[in-house]
Amino acid sequence: MEDSSLERLRVLLLGEGGLMASLVDESSPDGLPMSPVVDSPAQVAASGPRVDGRSAEYELLMEAIYEGYLLHYHVPRVVRPPEDDLGLLAGDRLYALGLARLVKLGDIEGVAELADVITLSALAHGAAKPELADAIWMAGARAVGWGANPQHEHAKALVRAGSPEAMEALLACAEAQG
Repeated sequence: MEDSSLERLRVLLLGEGGLMASLVDESSPDGLPMSPVVDSPAQVAASGPRVDGRSAEYELLMEAIYEGYLLHYHVPRVVRPPEDDLGLLAGDRLYALGLARLVKLGDIEGVAELADVITLSALAHGAAKPELADAIWMAGARAVGWGANPQHEHAKALVRAGSPEAMEALLACAEAQG
């Protein structure tokens, strides 16, 4: 079996036991997308120079946080709660799990960036703009892996202001090289 970040997340949650373990989809791992989607937020962040040889840990913590997001707004890949309210709680737990791992790595800038990603993607969904939320995730993942720059901070300000220019600014940040 291939060792993917999603399978590692699944194993991590099962190993924790308790409620979270009971929500993990225990069907055949063949049902999981074992090869991560190319250019997923987790892969983008884990491929940046800021991860300093810790790409597997960054990819795992980003998958945890992204799975939390998916539990709030989309279809999760690893955790399958039987009801929506439990899914929201599980999503919050995954946010906390991933952010705690990032704190343990000493990456306070990454924590702040992902807090912004979570907040701004919630704003985008509240405005019925899921495509904006996707752009927020990709630009945020780029900032975690490469570091934020003034253009990225400007793009986040545009999102907060509800500017129609936010999408283009975020896409430019997400596609920026180093």
